[in-house]
Amino acid sequence: MMRRPRATTAKAVIYNENENTDSDQSFTQMVSSDEEMDEWNPSESTKATSKAARAPTDGGMKAAPKRTAKPKQPKVPKQPKVPKPRAPRKHAAEQEDTAMSVSGGKKRKKSNGDDLGENERKTQTGCPEKQKAEKRGNSVRMKEERISFIVSDAHRTDEGTSQSGLQVKKEEAPEDDFTFDEPSLKKQKTSETSQRQRPTFPESGAHSLRNELNMNWDLNELISILTCVERWVCGNIIKLLREENTVPFMVRYRKEMINHMDADAVRDVQMVYEELCSLAKKTQSVVQTLKKDGVLTPELEESLRSCRSADDLDHVYTPYKKGSKLTKARRAKALGLEDAATALLNVPHTLDLNAWVKPGTEGLSCVEEVATGVEHILADIIAKDPETLTYIKTLCEKSFVTIQSSVSKTALKEKEQEKVAQEHKKPGAGHPPKKDFDKFQLYFDFTCNVQRIQPHQTLAINRGESLKILTVKVNIPDRVKSDFTRWCINNRWRLKTLAREELNAIIRNAVEDSYKRLILPFLTRSYRTKLTSAAEKESIAMFVRNLRQRLLVCPIRGSVIMGVDPGFTHGCKLAILSPTSQILHTDVVFLHNSGQQKEAEKLRHLMTTYSCTKVVIGNGTACRETESFFTDLISRRYFHPLDVSYCITNEAGASIYSVSPEAVKEMPDLDPNLRSAVSIGRRVQDPLAELVKIDPKHIGIGTYQHDVSAGALKAALDGVVEECVSFVGVDINICSETLMRHVAGLNAGRARSIAEWREKNGPFINREQLKLVKGMGPKSYQQCAGFIRINPQTLNSAKPSPPCAPENPAPKKSKGKAGCSIPTSLNPLDQTCIHPESYHVAQRFLSLVGGIVDQIGSAGLKHGVESKVNMSCIEELAKKVDTTPETLKLIIDGLTQPPGFDIRQNFGQADFKRGIVSMSDLRVGAVLTGRVDNTTLFGAFVDIGVGRAGLIHKSHITLDKLPASQHRRSLALGPGERVEVRVLNVDAQRGRIGLDLIRVLQ
Repeated sequence: MMRRPRATTAKAVIYNENENTDSDQSFTQMVSSDEEMDEWNPSESTKATSKAARAPTDGGMKAAPKRTAKPKQPKVPKQPKVPKPRAPRKHAAEQEDTAMSVSGGKKRKKSNGDDLGENERKTQTGCPEKQKAEKRGNSVRMKEERISFIVSDAHRTDEGTSQSGLQVKKEEAPEDDFTFDEPSLKKQKTSETSQRQRPTFPESGAHSLRNELNMNWDLNELISILTCVERWVCGNIIKLLREENTVPFMVRYRKEMINHMDADAVRDVQMVYEELCSLAKKTQSVVQTLKKDGVLTPELEESLRSCRSADDLDHVYTPYKKGSKLTKARRAKALGLEDAATALLNVPHTLDLNAWVKPGTEGLSCVEEVATGVEHILADIIAKDPETLTYIKTLCEKSFVTIQSSVSKTALKEKEQEKVAQEHKKPGAGHPPKKDFDKFQLYFDFTCNVQRIQPHQTLAINRGESLKILTVKVNIPDRVKSDFTRWCINNRWRLKTLAREELNAIIRNAVEDSYKRLILPFLTRSYRTKLTSAAEKESIAMFVRNLRQRLLVCPIRGSVIMGVDPGFTHGCKLAILSPTSQILHTDVVFLHNSGQQKEAEKLRHLMTTYSCTKVVIGNGTACRETESFFTDLISRRYFHPLDVSYCITNEAGASIYSVSPEAVKEMPDLDPNLRSAVSIGRRVQDPLAELVKIDPKHIGIGTYQHDVSAGALKAALDGVVEECVSFVGVDINICSETLMRHVAGLNAGRARSIAEWREKNGPFINREQLKLVKGMGPKSYQQCAGFIRINPQTLNSAKPSPPCAPENPAPKKSKGKAGCSIPTSLNPLDQTCIHPESYHVAQRFLSLVGGIVDQIGSAGLKHGVESKVNMSCIEELAKKVDTTPETLKLIIDGLTQPPGFDIRQNFGQADFKRGIVSMSDLRVGAVLTGRVDNTTLFGAFVDIGVGRAGLIHKSHITLDKLPASQHRRSLALGPGERVEVRVLNVDAQRGRIGLDLIRVLQ
């Protein structure tokens, strides 16, 4: 996953927090001023302003109200600077080229790839629409079933792939692209196909969409700027989304329309599109509200409809919110001083403040009050002027702006009270809840450049502030204020004609008041919002990546497994599972009490009876003691002649699942504790099928999940689950209802209908029968059909369909089902990744190569396909069968992959072992192997088999220690990676182990 951009670097200068400057104000003080907005709150603002980071805040607003005449031309350009696009995600895979000799010349052939990461990206700088496509020779890509994640070289094997006989030549990624602390540019390929044929969003559709949004910006153009994706691609993605297409369907079956983007990049565009639609809807609501209140002017409406982010909209709208305190500028306008302010800007020599004095009227009783009112109006105009805001932001970008946190007075007071209470505590008295101040000790005196602060630091500071342990403020140097004031007075807001000194003083005071009272708090809120939003995106990206790799762990097939939920008081719960995950036996043994010999004999009897050789132990309470017990029995060959081994697996979420409605429905007669043991065993047998039953937030991945937007996190994780389930594919005749819910195009209702149809009519014979299911319309069928498999092996083992399973089925109540004529014969193409809409193309291609559908996955057909591809290029073959090259490549994959092909076979399995190492055995300098258990924003946790994961800090994950395929920050390390590490330090008291990465094991 690609990280979100941080601002550009700046030289570090440390400012003394005790300096008494205007810029060195606490954030709390600024927002509590007489004029300003509501207090910034991380937990609330992330929901309201998480969209702000995607749209620029510089140059997106208009002055309200506008001045009637232009001031003197400033020295800096008046054009608002082009907003910075956030650095988008990197595309998932750098493809490998395979050189193939052909008579008369050479053809280039790409290696196996993935759906979610099948895409080779030509390295570009800047947005793709500004890049020229690099012309390539005729190429053929023979790929495995594609996925949007990386199958690294460490995971790739020659066995089981559809192209195992081909020689592969690796492309080395350029080393200068690698960085851990800075985001990299988008690697977006403008493919040969996309240059030749670009299916684009119709102009009429784009115009209709713009009218629907009713904003002053073009949607496709703005999304292209924000995501750095070509405009025509953005238009196609929006068109597909409006037609209710799912992301997995687009990534696999509409590659030519989305320019081979991976699922993460498409979801990125989708997210920006939804945010901008939400912004347009909110803007329309604000316009209607202001119109109803009678304060809407054409200039104000123009400013509102030009906003490109929620932050911009709030800045313009807040002074007019109903029920909020009347601002100083609006009070002055109510007194009629707006004309005086306009005269001061345009014709100052004609302005006489004495003429506006009205004795006895508050605010106009003397010249000083009139001058103050004019200053307030001018300050408001200055603070909302786009050119002025652009200039001040440019100054801040060139300056050393810092975020500073310190221990709050409230925290010090509470800590002192706790100390006093501890000294005078009475025996037997309860312990009052106390805050963990020590967790935030690093941030008691913390200062960092806003352009360099790490995402986890931002989230930690926000959490400390919400707990009232920390006080946070943004420090902007005094030089910014002085330069800004000088520019305003001498350039942007310079009076047009000579004016008296008191009028010049009004301008100076208005500029200073605008900066201190309006612009400085706005900048502070903007920095806090952007930092929080960027940190949230980083955290969610880490969650997404960890979850994807956790779901795609290779299943352990063909073995009887014993799942063990360890415990002391209530014993260890056992569940013996068949190779197909059926429950064979459940029991409880007490391994940590007296009578261990009797329990050991019971275990041996069970292992022998069911020929069980693999034990899966949950990593919860009593895990280490249970592991020691099994290790002792294995070392004494207690289970002879069985060769027994065990592994430790993460049991996070097992207890929550055991009492969930899904678990009760699936295992109604089992005790919840025994259900946990079943779940633990199944997590190793088929991780994907089991983990989809659990809320992703409970699987134990990522960090700071409670500090990010719950809605954004859920949407991202649900999207990854759908992506993984869809690209792995599901056997419709044996998969659970829970797993079916996550297939693209299906939901809980349709999954239930499929299960009921299967129960009533027997197994599905072909994909066409899905059309008979209640609630399965044409769009739903189109989206899910390609991800559903009809496996002949499981079909034969399932109960036969009733004899009346009809050529002409009985009429149903559901509309349109009665007249369907559905074939009842088996179609071999239904076990492949080929979509039914391309079956006729697949048949034509088979005729072209001289094969038949019954040969799918055979060596003979594979050889025939390779020979035909070597003789002619993909583009020529695609023209012969009347399809696109992308579709033909997918058809070739489906025809040449072996039956039952699983993309997860390229990923690591659980590590089974027979011995144990304790933390006391570790020595500094010892070299060990382990598997990455979890990755965070500050490093990776590695399970080295001692009961406590060690931490490889991100500073030790360097370029020279990674294989070439992982020379990207977002692909450095992930859950499941096998690594070789060196012990740096061991803190037994705190249970911490520091590790250094030696290399990633291939």
